[in-house]
Amino acid sequence: MGTIETTCVQGGYVPGDGEPRQLPIVQSTTFKYDTSEHMGRLFDLEEDGYFYTRLQNPTNDAVAKKICQLEGGSAAMLTSSGQAATFFSLFNICECGDHVVASSAIYGGSYNLLAHTMRKMGVEATFVSPTCTREELDAAFRPNTKCVFGETIANPALAVLDIELFASAAHDHGVPLIVDNTFPTPVNCRPIEWGADIVTHSTTKYMDGHASCVGGAIVDSGNFDWMAHADKFPGLTRPDDSYHGIVYAERFGNAGAFITKATSQLMRDFGSIQSPQNAYLLNIGLESLHVRMPQHCKNGQAAAEFLSAHPKIASVRYPGLPGDRYHDLAQKYMPGGTCGVVSFDVAGGRAAAERFMSALKLCTIETHVADSRTCCLHPASSTHRQMTDEELVAAGISPSMVRLSCGLEGTQDILDDLAQALEQA
Repeated sequence: MGTIETTCVQGGYVPGDGEPRQLPIVQSTTFKYDTSEHMGRLFDLEEDGYFYTRLQNPTNDAVAKKICQLEGGSAAMLTSSGQAATFFSLFNICECGDHVVASSAIYGGSYNLLAHTMRKMGVEATFVSPTCTREELDAAFRPNTKCVFGETIANPALAVLDIELFASAAHDHGVPLIVDNTFPTPVNCRPIEWGADIVTHSTTKYMDGHASCVGGAIVDSGNFDWMAHADKFPGLTRPDDSYHGIVYAERFGNAGAFITKATSQLMRDFGSIQSPQNAYLLNIGLESLHVRMPQHCKNGQAAAEFLSAHPKIASVRYPGLPGDRYHDLAQKYMPGGTCGVVSFDVAGGRAAAERFMSALKLCTIETHVADSRTCCLHPASSTHRQMTDEELVAAGISPSMVRLSCGLEGTQDILDDLAQALEQA
């Protein structure tokens, strides 16, 4: 589609002569065919088409195609949430007895999924610091390791993943790198260009941008050679007895195997679909993503600079700040900006942080982030409350940390609200 700006606006759906200019909402569970033979060919994956929205829907596919184009991938799918996208991306290549290497600085829900829920399913995870050395990273791998997982910018620790380092290690061990790119979005970072094999998103965040619909997405780069590591990935390289004996890597190649399996197998069995109505709303959000992200970043940068100079703030984490431990990596991978989220510690500990948050007026306390409206959260008592103090420290979170998500309001209005609230902290 050309530039990323044009792709945001016009990618995914191209109307034909006399067709709707706006992406149609195909709000139907089923699709009609003249013969059972035709439907049989669809079930056998011998033809493209639609037969049940739990597997595929034209509205969803158009929006997935746009996100795929934005990330520079070969195939993509939508899911009901970002959490579902993370789970599908992992479970599509992992099974009981397998192992995952993951950055410790990730979203609390993703940590819980790997450390607890998937462990109950027989999949173990080893967590490594995002600042680990190559030697430390290599030491985390096992013979049964099936993938590496990390976040471009960790939520809420704001650690920047060294994508090239993690990709190099993953590939040397014959496994793909999966990267959650929710915070930067493809407007600010395209992990596939730095070696990532699979990219996930919580589209609930910046992609939607207006807190209107929960959703997720998975994008496959099409670059990982599954057949070259056939023994490691039997689900992709051996016949699927639950789907007519199809071998996904042979039938669909590197470009389509991963997403086809995730759709025809995992979506079939788990049913974590995004509704066509939500996909439609997501598409409207995507059309302005390239315009919104610079304002989010402008406000985030200004808030970080203001907070870092305030006497009642103990510390500030924002990759755009010179002196931040991840500033150099941010300049490498996201030279045009990072995100609108700032994490900081209020001097005086948890009690002072709670007083500060209660005094905010423009900024509201929400279990959300990356919205058009400025909001904040206390991770230790909400999104990450299931973690021990030791796990919180490993994830880069302290009891007094506040996660501030700068919206699209006027920059000075946000700073004024921060200033008056800090007077009461």
